[in-house]
Amino acid sequence: MTALTPDRSPSPAPGRDTFVSADQPADVAVIIVTYNSEADVGPLLASLREATPSVRMCVVVVDNDSTDGTLGVLAEHADITVRSSGGNRGYAGGINVALRLVGRARSILVLNPDLVVRPDSVREMLNCLESTGAGVVVPRLVDSLGVLQASLRREPTVLRSFGEALFGSRARRRPGWLSETVYDQESYRRAHVVEWATGAALLIDRALAERLGDWDERYFLYSEETDYFRRARNAGATVWYDPAATVAHRQGGSGVSAGQSALMSVNRVRYAERHGTPAAAALVHVAVTLHAALRAHRAADRYALAVLLDRRRWRTLPHATNTAASPIGMGE
Repeated sequence: MTALTPDRSPSPAPGRDTFVSADQPADVAVIIVTYNSEADVGPLLASLREATPSVRMCVVVVDNDSTDGTLGVLAEHADITVRSSGGNRGYAGGINVALRLVGRARSILVLNPDLVVRPDSVREMLNCLESTGAGVVVPRLVDSLGVLQASLRREPTVLRSFGEALFGSRARRRPGWLSETVYDQESYRRAHVVEWATGAALLIDRALAERLGDWDERYFLYSEETDYFRRARNAGATVWYDPAATVAHRQGGSGVSAGQSALMSVNRVRYAERHGTPAAAALVHVAVTLHAALRAHRAADRYALAVLLDRRRWRTLPHATNTAASPIGMGE
């Protein structure tokens, strides 16, 4: 990522419903990583255009080797930058490709492709970033019907891992030291400092993004955001939740495959091994295995259990691929 001293002076708005190119000053560089996102990325881009009269933004899309019509949808938008990651490098890998293309933007907004950004939410997140001095701002997350999603999280610990194994999303009134997910409704009504949140949408101060550097590609999918938020906190940055900003997540869908479900479980163990003591990591492994065992009536959890019990199978889980594809030349 090119280093720069963020320019905090107001930027003039572009023409209505247009994005600026990466070589122009921008309030926000929007990063989107696509993978077979044909049905989703169009509505997301349309919702972002609603914010352009008040927010100067450039949009960078990195595609992870989609085989559907994603690239055709993106080709309809001449004012965005689109690149291939050269294969399927996962979420973190795609973000890292995009980080080298964000140009002169003062902040970076990472978005899942299956979101719709509500009007004024980007401006609200920018205001929160600047007024609080936060390093990262996360919005309120709802489903496509407007129902609040429990997106706020606490740092994973041994006790919280066992709490998740035993109760999952049940017993939501249990104490915070037994739950990684924040279920308290009051926490979603007010702006405040949080530990981390799901990685669907996060606005990052440019200076912090440069200090932290690349996202950790070893996770491929899942836990990479947990790792990134931890690094941000360790760097002295605060993470703010702003309920005045709202993004809607597409409801329904085909869910995750058995392999992805197993990867989610394994990455919780990998995260504990990278950030905790060997003893604590071993206990987290036990807790995650217990979680799968208690739900083994479901095929995906049975598969996750088998993988967790045989470390040799971890290498067979979804991982980065490289097809050496040529860059996609759009929006230059």
